[in-house]
Amino acid sequence: MAELQLQGLRRTYANGVTAVDGIDLAVADGEFMVLVGPSGCGKSTTLRMIAGLEEMSAGRMLIGGVDVTDVPPADRGVAMVFQSYALYPHMTVAENMGFALKIAGRPKREVDDAVRRAAASLQLEPLLDRKPRALSGGQRQRVAIGRAIVREPKVFLFDEPLSNLDASLRTQMRLEMARLHERLGATIVYVTHDQVEAMTLGDRIAVFNAGRIEQVGSPSAVYNQPVNRFVAGFLGSPQMNFLPATVTHDAQGPALQVAGAGQLALPAGGTLPLADVRTLGVRPEHWQLVPGDAGDGLRASVERVEWLGDVTLVHCRLAAQAAANGGDTISVKTTQPDGAALRAGTPVRLSALPRDVMLFDAQGRALAA
Repeated sequence: MAELQLQGLRRTYANGVTAVDGIDLAVADGEFMVLVGPSGCGKSTTLRMIAGLEEMSAGRMLIGGVDVTDVPPADRGVAMVFQSYALYPHMTVAENMGFALKIAGRPKREVDDAVRRAAASLQLEPLLDRKPRALSGGQRQRVAIGRAIVREPKVFLFDEPLSNLDASLRTQMRLEMARLHERLGATIVYVTHDQVEAMTLGDRIAVFNAGRIEQVGSPSAVYNQPVNRFVAGFLGSPQMNFLPATVTHDAQGPALQVAGAGQLALPAGGTLPLADVRTLGVRPEHWQLVPGDAGDGLRASVERVEWLGDVTLVHCRLAAQAAANGGDTISVKTTQPDGAALRAGTPVRLSALPRDVMLFDAQGRALAA
């Protein structure tokens, strides 16, 4: 395996559209790096440039310290697993997995041994004589991964490999992907728009937006210390609630004022640039919901309740004036038994601990003490 370095990677098409705008990223030897972001943000284009399937307009790429910017795809030491599996329907599983080695002129015994080792690691041994049409979606994906493994690449590239699977299979395959990485110690670059995959698989996450990287960090760092409103809103389901807010001062100290709805407490002391605050953010799981009109916090009413078994999602609408000022529906995730008993129209108060409130300036940048 080897380290991967992207330096100033750019892709601009003939029509002037820039899909990737100056990407700098270092993936350590043996690291599982996830590129995540909305559709059209440039993550798959970046992956294709690493593979050599997409031409670079500018920048430099190194694998294992060797400049491969102008090296043909077959000689870069990378293997790519596609969303569509791309298996040959007339070949058996074993033939699909060993095809690249066969084309490269490797001896038959060497090809067979490599296929057997890969099949054992992916629990495909009983399926080696089957054709793709006789396999489930999860089995086909494992064959596609096995075809990459037999090549013993320096870097594995995965382009949304689980997106064609149903929910239960995706969960199973996430676990298998994690086990595979642990066994191989492979350097992996994995593209997805699914934040659950990103959070559960990645050693680190690179969050893409409009052709640029907004933030790189561990899943917990990106989730708990987002650098801006985009990152904060992209990760989390339901997404973070954002409300326009200003800081007011009274006898008890500074507080966050949401016009027409009430206020939330701010931590005492600290060095936050309070004058710059324009938006507050609270994740659904951090709201504290109390039925009734009395008490501290923001005034709201229940709009809809979704019972999901282990948790209940309570969608609340702020007081009319607050909604008119830009605050819309607030999603609250609760495990309280009485959450499912709430009815539409029930008045509630919403509050959050100061440590669970994130603040953003007019440009959407996160404000930190």
